[in-house]
Amino acid sequence: MAATGDDAAAMDSISRAPAAHSAALNPVASSSSQGEGPEVVAESPVVVPKKPNTNSDGGVETAEEAVEPAEPDINELCTDMFEKMAVFLQGELTGTCEDYRLLENMNKLTSLKYMEMKDISINISRNLQDLNNKYASLQPYLDQINQIEEQVSSLEQAAYKLDAYSKKLEARFKKLEKR
Repeated sequence: MAATGDDAAAMDSISRAPAAHSAALNPVASSSSQGEGPEVVAESPVVVPKKPNTNSDGGVETAEEAVEPAEPDINELCTDMFEKMAVFLQGELTGTCEDYRLLENMNKLTSLKYMEMKDISINISRNLQDLNNKYASLQPYLDQINQIEEQVSSLEQAAYKLDAYSKKLEARFKKLEKR
């Protein structure tokens, strides 16, 4: 549908307003675009005016955010990213679960080893107690052996004394015989 009358004039003024605005901001483009028409203005880059410095930092300038054109397959990229993140997180969680399973198994094995060591120590304690009881029951016999040893030792001393006395007697007897 083609616009006629007042509508056409309004549309024409709207289409020329950006060109006039950009010509006012860019004097080099305005001098060359006046003779060539609106096609040249569309091809030349539009200069974006800097915002006035409103912060209290003094000499700090604010930067304009760079806007990249939106890619047509952004939904596919987002879906792909979320799928890969899900796989990554699933892998991380699986690894963590495996670590915990390993720790659980190690704790179970350690617990079994400690139970075995406990059984061994109980058996050793029981055997030691039996040995102590047997030693206590043998103690009177050991005391008797010690007494017998003391008596044998005193008897041996008496035998040495008797031997020495008998040698003296023999020597006297030989002395008397010689006379």
